[in-house]
Amino acid sequence: MKNKILIGAAALMLAAMSVPASETINNNSNVPLDFYRGGELSVDAFGTMSAGRYTIDHLSSARVRHNARLGAGVGLNYFFTRNIGIGGDAYSEDNKGAFIDSASANLIVRFPLGQGGLAPYIYGGGGHQWDMGRVWFAQVGAGLEYRFTPHVGAFVDARWVLPDQAKYYGVARMGLRFAF
Repeated sequence: MKNKILIGAAALMLAAMSVPASETINNNSNVPLDFYRGGELSVDAFGTMSAGRYTIDHLSSARVRHNARLGAGVGLNYFFTRNIGIGGDAYSEDNKGAFIDSASANLIVRFPLGQGGLAPYIYGGGGHQWDMGRVWFAQVGAGLEYRFTPHVGAFVDARWVLPDQAKYYGVARMGLRFAF
């Protein structure tokens, strides 16, 4: 299962990177593209890896390999301005129990670097977890997105999930973002 998820994520990343990036809006203009816009709607497809508090506090490759859980998910984001937006996502890490393991909503602040395709971002919000106990949680995270074109990009981010102060865990995501 883990290998299939990793192979699928790698195939999606390669497919997105094969899309040629354009340097201008059209052939008749030398105006650079704006990769990040206000009023932008985007859809995410991603893979996840989560690790519990003990694994995070005593980080080693062996603990990550044996204790981390892999999954897949989808997300939807809307940016009111070039820098500020909201987003929601849901993912599942196993095929036992609830179909959706976790769903959340976030306020996102991104910082596009110039007119290029690179944009670091931070986010925070909350959500609900159904697998491994039904609880509400808060979360904070940071990530990096790179747009190959104004409509296709890849992202990686990580978040601290805080169902309560004693049992936090971390979730890392890597995926593709399709902006409209």
